[in-house]
Amino acid sequence: MTETEADTASRKSAAPAEPAPTLGQRAEAVTARALYGALGLLPADLASGLMGRLLRMVGPLIPVSRVGRDNLARAFPEKTRAEREAILRGMWENLGRIAGEYPHVHKAGFLRARMTVNGLDTLEAMRDDGIGGLFFSAHVGNWEVSSYAATAADLPLHRFYRAANNPLIEATLYRRGRSGMQGELLPKGRKGAARALGLLKRGGHVAIMADQKQNEGIPVPFFGRDAMTTPAVAEFALRLKLPVIPTRTVRLGGARFRVDVGPPMEFAPTGDHRADVAALTAQITQVVEGWVREHPDQWLWVHRRWPKG
Repeated sequence: MTETEADTASRKSAAPAEPAPTLGQRAEAVTARALYGALGLLPADLASGLMGRLLRMVGPLIPVSRVGRDNLARAFPEKTRAEREAILRGMWENLGRIAGEYPHVHKAGFLRARMTVNGLDTLEAMRDDGIGGLFFSAHVGNWEVSSYAATAADLPLHRFYRAANNPLIEATLYRRGRSGMQGELLPKGRKGAARALGLLKRGGHVAIMADQKQNEGIPVPFFGRDAMTTPAVAEFALRLKLPVIPTRTVRLGGARFRVDVGPPMEFAPTGDHRADVAALTAQITQVVEGWVREHPDQWLWVHRRWPKG
């Protein structure tokens, strides 16, 4: 092959270059880094409280709060408007606290005095049993904390995640904030699913957030209305005959947390794979609904969980 032909072949085989960050993305990243740095200099409890109070005041005025109000009206039609507004303000406070805690959560010692774990024996048993397992959770409390409970038990936990829209923020702040966790970050999509399958077959443990809308998912009841939901947990568990563990983080007040690790869910497959996936996904979603009903101000209401209308 001539040099010119080799160069042409090399160009064809090369992956397409990532687009350069826009000016807006660069400005956003500079602002985010400055805020991250400033919050990181503050004591963790002060950073958490400051951001919580700020978003509690400002958050309800942001346009996306309309989505939250719509979701709350669908989920809790029996509540008064004032009660739903109180939940919305609490949600924004929780989100603000998460932002304030983000520069601190990966630091050695941050969670030692702030996190209690119910079900540590379950984590230790899964670490030692030699087989894989599925964990599912939801965007409640400070959801990043659940993975640190697994790290505290020396259990590597591989987690699906959605990359930040801004690649500059993804490459620095998001990666840095999760640097203290054991396990891989798996991108959503086929590539991440294939990687997760391989890890599970080799005895690994994978965590999936089970509370967000997925257009390619399946409809299951959530607060009495069908919601498109990921069947990934059920698909993996039924295909590989692996346990499914519910896990959530509850904010106890301020920057203190309780991680609840449940025992493996009980489910008896019928042999009809499609029906079994739907039934197990519905069972998982009912667990999530119970969590949200228990602490509605700690769930992410500004995600459009149901179709419009």
